Amino acid sequence: MSRGVGKFTLAAAFVIVFAVLSGRSNGDGLQVGFYRGKCRFIDVETAVGAVIAAWHRRDPTITAALLRMQFHDCFVNGCDASLLLDGSNSEKTAIQNLSVRGYEIINSAKRVLEAICPKVVSCADIIVMATRDAVSMSGGGRYTVQTGRRDGTVSLASNVNLPAPSVSVSDSIKAFAAKGLSATDMVFLLGGHTVGVAHCSLFLDRIYNFNN
Repeated sequence: MSRGVGKFTLAAAFVIVFAVLSGRSNGDGLQVGFYRGKCRFIDVETAVGAVIAAWHRRDPTITAALLRMQFHDCFVNGCDASLLLDGSNSEKTAIQNLSVRGYEIINSAKRVLEAICPKVVSCADIIVMATRDAVSMSGGGRYTVQTGRRDGTVSLASNVNLPAPSVSVSDSIKAFAAKGLSATDMVFLLGGHTVGVAHCSLFLDRIYNFNN
């Protein structure tokens, strides 16, 4: 994928996520700059960006990790950070989420903000801001995000309904349509995953089978 196509794919894909999936998240009246003036003298988005920059310098692959985390969080019940909750039967324990990583990055940003303005910034918003910053730092273009979400309190593995890697195109379209997303949205969102790596075992069956 060329650099130009990569920028368009990543930025466009997650603008779609914010506009559609985030609209169903745990928050009413989302807006750009929601936290402006709410965290003493600190700009919340700048603070999150500083944390992500430090992580990104050490490990640029966090971009792929955060992209995947946000997609896996938002696709279930909207962008409510329910994926972060621990529990014997939480979303974290679902098979589709066992390889999700980057939780410690969100926790780092949360600790910084809690030290300055406790109980103000939601983890759901931190995921959105952190992903945006990681994409930008990887050359994917910087887009505007809306904030003002509330964190979810329910996290059940049984609610995880992410399309499997082996899903057919028609079934994938249906899965995204159930979330209010079009086939074009689906292509952009799944295309955003190309910033990372994929294991051969997940697509080997498609190399020689063109019927799926």
